[in-house]
Amino acid sequence: MESQFVSKFKQLDAYAKTLEDFRVKTATGAIITVSGAVIMVLLILSELHTYMSPNISEELFVDTSRGHKLRINFDIIVPRISCDYLVLDAMDSSGEQHLQMDHNIHKRRLDLDGLPIEEPKKQEIALSSTVKQNSSEVAKVMCGSCYGAALNDTQCCNTCEDVKEAYRIKRWALPDLATIEQCKDDESLERTNLALKEGCQIYGYMEVNRVGGSFHIAPGKSFTINHVHVHDVQPFSSSVFNTTHIIKHLSFGTDIEGANTAPLDGVQGVATEGAVMFQYYLKIVPTVYIKLDNTILHTNQFSVTRHRKPVSNVNVESGMPGAFFSYELSPLMVKYTEKERSIGHFATNICAIVGGVFTVAGIFDTLLYHSLNAIQHKVVLGKAG
Repeated sequence: MESQFVSKFKQLDAYAKTLEDFRVKTATGAIITVSGAVIMVLLILSELHTYMSPNISEELFVDTSRGHKLRINFDIIVPRISCDYLVLDAMDSSGEQHLQMDHNIHKRRLDLDGLPIEEPKKQEIALSSTVKQNSSEVAKVMCGSCYGAALNDTQCCNTCEDVKEAYRIKRWALPDLATIEQCKDDESLERTNLALKEGCQIYGYMEVNRVGGSFHIAPGKSFTINHVHVHDVQPFSSSVFNTTHIIKHLSFGTDIEGANTAPLDGVQGVATEGAVMFQYYLKIVPTVYIKLDNTILHTNQFSVTRHRKPVSNVNVESGMPGAFFSYELSPLMVKYTEKERSIGHFATNICAIVGGVFTVAGIFDTLLYHSLNAIQHKVVLGKAG
């Protein structure tokens, strides 16, 4: 009874075996077997790599977040304008302005070959004005001349900056600084001489209001007159500044691999027509990235449209040389969530790889074996005839 049950149970075997004596092993079969095994291993490793990496799902919804500041990270090189003549200004649509920003911003002096001259440093704001006299610094107490730019008889210009400010208020062109007594022993004369003989790397980050706005890097001292933003580049004219620049990095938040968080990295703006105004229009999409350990990263992706126009000639469009970045925030937010992949899905794919490669290799081996036998049979018949 038991032997009959075992005999009937054997009838369920879907993998009937042939006798070893009836099996024919060939060189082509060995090649196909080895090739199939290699392909199988490569596909399994690829599937294992996919399984080990998290599955990232995307969601798109209306951005209702509030209170976050917008962090702007940047690293920009201007190889033909010195650091003393470059300023960074930012403003937003709410009316807030940040002129000549230096908080969390570093400047590194470069020579014309792009090599650092000294270590980077922040811009320092002078609290008092002094002049050098006999290799020592003493306070300037006399009433210096404003060289005709004084608003009244009692106004004094004791420093080079005072003279420049008086001329700026009068909107007069500055004379040669070497002819101004206050500027002879002042560092501004040396800075003016080096304005076009050095380059500058300006980098760091700034946090601004989470609204649309703009920021720019341009030569000259910036200020506002009658709600108009202007740059004073005296004693130079705007046309002498070469605003060629290299954007080493620009992002609005944390960099995320696979996301479009820094599309401008490595972009160069080359001014071939004298002074050029480079404009970058950025469309920012707020982004949230949630990792497997539930760490939440707030960042922003953005797309960019570039435009340039020469401003060195009075007959062309108005503007001032520099790199200008205008950004707008999208009302939509993208959410990326990392999720673990299913072990069942991984096991199913492994079985599919093994079975598929084994089956295809078997079909290919059968076709090749019978084709070679048919050709060999015809060759034998031809020789016999």
